[in-house]
Amino acid sequence: MARHACKVGLEGVVSKVREGKYPVGRSNDWVKKTCAQRETLTIAGFALDGSNWDGLYLGRRKGSDLIYAGKVDHGFDNDIAKDLQARLKPLIRRTHPYSKRIAHRGIWVELYLLAEIEYRAKSAEGKVRHPVFKGLREDL
Repeated sequence: MARHACKVGLEGVVSKVREGKYPVGRSNDWVKKTCAQRETLTIAGFALDGSNWDGLYLGRRKGSDLIYAGKVDHGFDNDIAKDLQARLKPLIRRTHPYSKRIAHRGIWVELYLLAEIEYRAKSAEGKVRHPVFKGLREDL
């Protein structure tokens, strides 16, 4: 059942031990099996909190348009964040690259780099939920 849930794009499955109780709060009688999905997305920009790294803005191609796919702010250590910032700074552009304006104020970049992202599900708008950065896709 868990494999099927992941295959159809669900976030996961929650199950209970047959003889288990329905307690208030947490219990070892309940298990959550989450799905991990991966996708290669276009890096559209990055965010800084002051001078600290705060993640990447992502996009998904739909024809010639770039659709906002969310922001990933997990999966970066200090070395990865410094490397990404060094690679992205020369690519900075003045305008956002999305086909529709978004509410975020990112530092937008030319669309040359791709990121491999692991996530649990997509929202109805196509944004990744609980995303984690896994690395740059330099093989494409």
